[in-house]
Amino acid sequence: MKSRRQFPDLRFILPLINWSLPTFNNKKSLLSKVVLIHDFKKIASRKVPKAVYDYVEGGAHQEVSLKRSVDAFLRVEFQPNVLRDISKIDTSVEIFGEKISIPVIFAPTGYTRMMHHSGEIAVAEIAKRNNLIYCLSTMGTTAPDELSLAVPDARLWFQFYLMKDRQASVKMIERAQKHGFEVLILTVDTPVSGIRARDIRNGLTIPPRIGIKTLFDMAKKPHWWLNLLTTAPLEFAAFRGYNEPLSQIAAKIYDSSLNYEDITWLRTVWSGPIIVKGVQSISDAEKLANIGIEAIVLSNHGGRQLDKGPVILELLPKVVEKVGHRIDVYVDGGFMTGQDVVAAIAFGAKAVLIGRAYLYGIMAAGSEGVQKVVDILVSEISNTMALIGVASMSEIKPEHVKLRNS
Repeated sequence: MKSRRQFPDLRFILPLINWSLPTFNNKKSLLSKVVLIHDFKKIASRKVPKAVYDYVEGGAHQEVSLKRSVDAFLRVEFQPNVLRDISKIDTSVEIFGEKISIPVIFAPTGYTRMMHHSGEIAVAEIAKRNNLIYCLSTMGTTAPDELSLAVPDARLWFQFYLMKDRQASVKMIERAQKHGFEVLILTVDTPVSGIRARDIRNGLTIPPRIGIKTLFDMAKKPHWWLNLLTTAPLEFAAFRGYNEPLSQIAAKIYDSSLNYEDITWLRTVWSGPIIVKGVQSISDAEKLANIGIEAIVLSNHGGRQLDKGPVILELLPKVVEKVGHRIDVYVDGGFMTGQDVVAAIAFGAKAVLIGRAYLYGIMAAGSEGVQKVVDILVSEISNTMALIGVASMSEIKPEHVKLRNS
């Protein structure tokens, strides 16, 4: 039977037309095209100099640890339950007595004003706006007191490298505590700096030095360079006066003699909770639990220290089984989706620290890019919880996830 033809009816055609006036807000247009956090990577690579992008993107040596971490996330397989009431999803978790909106903490990242001139202050403001926690790095480009004054009432943690000069260490710790930082994160996986081939080849320094190669780069990234040259000098806020390659600065700051006795000593100079970041073995996790540390972060430093080290997502359930009933276990290292976060919670993590994810956002679009990263994570976490049949974080159990063999 042939279809009967008729003249088009405008009443049915007009609702199908989805035209809109062109926007002259380039950033708004750019953000409207971002669906996944991975979408920010390509944009970021166009916005900043190669040395800056490589610092965020790269890892140590041959970057095997980076590749293995990515592979582990690809091997995650969820085990959903159906016919569950997921009409109301609660993504919040309680961290040291106060709730945050999702189990995500902004990890400490060095040199944030190098990625975007708004730097640590912009990231902390987004964290505060979304009821999240921001960790300031010792290697940051904003000092603890400057951040506290700029973003009052934000939940701030301070990441710390115990330096060779213990008196200087004490002064830095007291400075953070005086300005309201509630948790001290001691990073312990840097007795020496990892061999970061990209940074060495690029000759990365803080601030960037202007040579012939840099001049060519300036021509390709004029907006980034304009912001750099017309805002406050780019420097290590906690180490003003240093102007050397990163590897040489790290050698002066990192203390290769750091041991368990130093962690006990920290109790005498810091009155709040202490988290040890950079744990990569069950035995170390057990020792730290025995000396009374409140929490640990399982971390391979984003694959930027020891290459070919353990895959943190594989290590997580084993550590939780041994010490999870005694201390909180956090995790970081390449988490780029809300599904990754839910998987970590199912494996027993208290929360996930993200670093590269928000750095891609700030490189691409400043603070609006960081907000978009949060929006994406909130949506993906909620969506994943609904699809596996859980309505709250406490309902996410080990039986909801596994790592496939291949």
